Amino acid sequence: MSRKGENIYRRKDGRWEARYIKGHRLNGRIHYGYCYGKTYHEARDKMNQARFALMNNQPQSVHGRRKRLSDYCDEWLCLKRSSVKPATFVKYTTILEKYIKPDLGEYFSEAVSEILVEQFSYHLLHEKNLSQKTVRDILSVLNSILDYTVKQNPLARSVEIVYPRAEQKEMRVLTVEEQKRFTEYLLKDMDVCRFGVLLALMTGLRIGELCALKWGDISLEEKVIYVRHTMQRLKDLNPVSEEKTRIVTGGPKSGKSARVIPMNEDIANLCARWKKDNPDAYILTGKKEQFLEPRTLQYRMKLYTDACNLEGVHFHTLRHSFATRCVEAGFEIRSLSEILGHSSTRITLECYVHSSMKLKRANMEKLKLKTDEMKKIFRL
Repeated sequence: MSRKGENIYRRKDGRWEARYIKGHRLNGRIHYGYCYGKTYHEARDKMNQARFALMNNQPQSVHGRRKRLSDYCDEWLCLKRSSVKPATFVKYTTILEKYIKPDLGEYFSEAVSEILVEQFSYHLLHEKNLSQKTVRDILSVLNSILDYTVKQNPLARSVEIVYPRAEQKEMRVLTVEEQKRFTEYLLKDMDVCRFGVLLALMTGLRIGELCALKWGDISLEEKVIYVRHTMQRLKDLNPVSEEKTRIVTGGPKSGKSARVIPMNEDIANLCARWKKDNPDAYILTGKKEQFLEPRTLQYRMKLYTDACNLEGVHFHTLRHSFATRCVEAGFEIRSLSEILGHSSTRITLECYVHSSMKLKRANMEKLKLKTDEMKKIFRL
């Protein structure tokens, strides 16, 4: 019998046989590949290695065989491997393997039409109940693959994709009172982890940037923080690996994300209190050999917010709250955008600036009529 639907069987001769999809024949039927081993694990490992080789080496298709969309998906992904960040490559791989290839992969490239894509989009939205942003991300990847397909196959035609309308959700932001309460909690019985959370609240650091931050990235003499790296837990795409995920430390999210954040006196004094002599020590642990990964930090953040009775607050709320406090203090938007590491001020204004009712009311008061003539009108 096979184990867990993996197409791995024990033969009558005692060997284990693993079957995987190698391609498709001229009649459209699946062409299977077979691997054999003395044990289940040996056959499984050989099958995983064969799959991995297919995905990465991209063997040439048999001459005359019509390619399916899944073939172009694999080729497109192979070309992206060296040009995108590891996190982006994992995201592309997940989208292809989980959504695009299972639903559209068996179609011949020239059969993909606007109607088919619309049905696919509707299926994702209303049957799989994915968010509009997730569906837009999936369709964006599909659009890139279809563009690549048109360049490779003269029979394929351009497909105009209709994206679902994006609805901007209001992000949770700490009120001034909530931020004061949370800050007081972090300062009481402070340890290195609480110090890091407070530092993020005071600077707008992303969770991955904070986890990767070392004391060598903080200059008390210059009063600046150099954001050079980010830490992420990503899916391990190596099929022979025992682990499902792995920790990856690399460059920041984008080119603009590599930035220098100036520190005010309060932030500098806070850092001076916890600074370690070893520049290679992580600020969240104080040790060179030990780091605190984002998932663990999120768990601790949940403990902190629960203790303060703060509902609907997660780590990214700190970044939005920092941006909102900056706007309330009259920050110049261009400077705020650079401190946050955004590629443009539009992102800062549309996604990270949350105006409080107090600030809205103060701005409305600026429009009060002040001439004596208009005052007389209101007395009438």
